[in-house]
Amino acid sequence: MICPYCEVDNDKVIDSRASDGGRVIRRRRECVHCGKRFTTYERVELTSRLMVVKRDGTHVPFDRQNVLKGIIAACGKRAISEEVKQRIAEEVEEALVRDFEREVASRVIGERVMRKLLEVDEVAFLRFASEYHQFQSVDDMRRQLDELATRPREVKDQQNLF
Repeated sequence: MICPYCEVDNDKVIDSRASDGGRVIRRRRECVHCGKRFTTYERVELTSRLMVVKRDGTHVPFDRQNVLKGIIAACGKRAISEEVKQRIAEEVEEALVRDFEREVASRVIGERVMRKLLEVDEVAFLRFASEYHQFQSVDDMRRQLDELATRPREVKDQQNLF
């Protein structure tokens, strides 16, 4: 690794440990040249060639960052940790790669994100749903609120599942 302080490519690993439930390797490093320490993270990169079929029929490569942007926007200033947002995006990506070989409809991605957000925060879910379903009126929002209000109680009471 190139040292972020002196930009020399000569370091040694001091400590390695699993992080994020074994999904990430955290390595503590020390630059042999300047002696400063820094941390790096190693994670599996899913090298799928998954294409997203948009509503207008166009195809674009799947990008987890786009999913994450939508999640972040939906969560706004709600008390939802960055870890939870990242995990939702990761879990959606992992499921899509597992379930689809080449193409996935953007509709499927949106539905999976909404399901995950519903488990975490109803307001974030509603914000995402309003964009996803392209609500045109307050009546559209009211219908979604009514549906949310009539969900079984045990589902509503679930806390953060992460």
